[in-house]
Amino acid sequence: MHSIFPKSLFYGKALSIFLALKKITELVHTYVPCFVFSVAVTDGANNVRIMKNSTWENKKVIADEVIKSTLSQSYDMRIRPPNYDENGRNGPVVIDVQCYVRSMSNIDFVRMEYSMQLTFRQFWRDPRLAYEKMYYGQKVPKFLILTQKDLIWTPDTFFMNEKQAHRHAIDKLNVMIRIHSDGTVMYSERLSLTLSCAMYLQRYPMDVQTCALLLASYAFTTDDIVYQWKEDSPIQQHPMLNTSLPNFSLDPAETTMCTSRTTTGEYSCIQAVFRLKRMFSYYLAQVYVPSTLLVIVSWVSFWLDRNAVPARITLGVTTLLTMTTQAASINNSLPAVSYIKAVDVWTGACLAFIFATVLEYAFVCYEASMYKCENHSCHAVDPAVDNKKPLSNPRKDSWGAGKHEEQKLLRPVAEESAPVYGFHWWQKWKAGADPPKMIDLRSRLIFPALFVIFNIIYWTWYSAL
Repeated sequence: MHSIFPKSLFYGKALSIFLALKKITELVHTYVPCFVFSVAVTDGANNVRIMKNSTWENKKVIADEVIKSTLSQSYDMRIRPPNYDENGRNGPVVIDVQCYVRSMSNIDFVRMEYSMQLTFRQFWRDPRLAYEKMYYGQKVPKFLILTQKDLIWTPDTFFMNEKQAHRHAIDKLNVMIRIHSDGTVMYSERLSLTLSCAMYLQRYPMDVQTCALLLASYAFTTDDIVYQWKEDSPIQQHPMLNTSLPNFSLDPAETTMCTSRTTTGEYSCIQAVFRLKRMFSYYLAQVYVPSTLLVIVSWVSFWLDRNAVPARITLGVTTLLTMTTQAASINNSLPAVSYIKAVDVWTGACLAFIFATVLEYAFVCYEASMYKCENHSCHAVDPAVDNKKPLSNPRKDSWGAGKHEEQKLLRPVAEESAPVYGFHWWQKWKAGADPPKMIDLRSRLIFPALFVIFNIIYWTWYSAL
């Protein structure tokens, strides 16, 4: 009996140890995969690399689970995101802005406004929404997509020169919020805006208009929000954007920073400047060529006989009224401004040239009547006295011919010596025509020459501006 007891005690202890090891093995196989084992390996550059357990790398976290855990009760959408620097100070949130201009239209010079449709994107970082470290070592979604803007904090951006605006909601509200794993948020929405634009029309229709898109925070000062344009393509334009502007060509937009100072504080703002260059070909065909033809048509009266009173008056008055109507139609589509536009100078000069042709004919008629009085008696004569006059002028010159007979003899010679009316009208000028005719002859040269000089000055001046 004494020798058996130690053996049984030995076997009992061995069995207990075996059962304990078995239990430990089961516990290891059961609970060890639930932990994330990592080994820190230091390379030559003293950088630490994390070796993750392969069991949890293969597990993918569902997006709904991430959203629920991220937007927990501790998240307050009324408080702006923190932005701590290296010294632990909470600075302003930096908002990166990017715009994709889809179309521009309704450039109204009377109301001084223009319309555009754009996709407006804002980027910022909210550390409270970072979910990458919440599921360390697991496969998390690259980003989360929200369609409701009221779930997280968003900046109170407004357009400073906006007159009317609305968000598109066909067939759902065109709003997208994308939350990345590091807490970076992209807020995108499609907007249609009617914006004010101060337009200056001194060079119209050869003008270049500069219209801006201004945006800032409505409530947050520069201590809380700072806006800046995104470095990579801040303003993107649709490839067919210029087709939506039939009368303009759009240059690439320029982006600048600005600061809005009011009595309530200093607000960060940014602006995009769009340069709209008017295409001149339309106005050349609709305004300048027709008015030039009207001026040239008015010169036809210089080639008509001065006795063709109805023809010359009708031609002058008709061209004058037509030019007046054209000038009025041009100004009806433009606002009433206090300065003179380039098109006003042109139409005013054309009206002056056409009106000058009417005055020229009036002066020709006056000179013709004066010339007739100089060569013939313009006073009323008593018929009884006229019958008693001798047939010939008693006052003779040294050759025995009276002055009246001399004029009768010389007039046919002058008429025969004058060249035939035709294309060589300048020969009449040299040979000497009557004063009324000389006015028409000179006008044929002076009016076109003055109009050419005016064109040289006009186009040189407004092209240099």
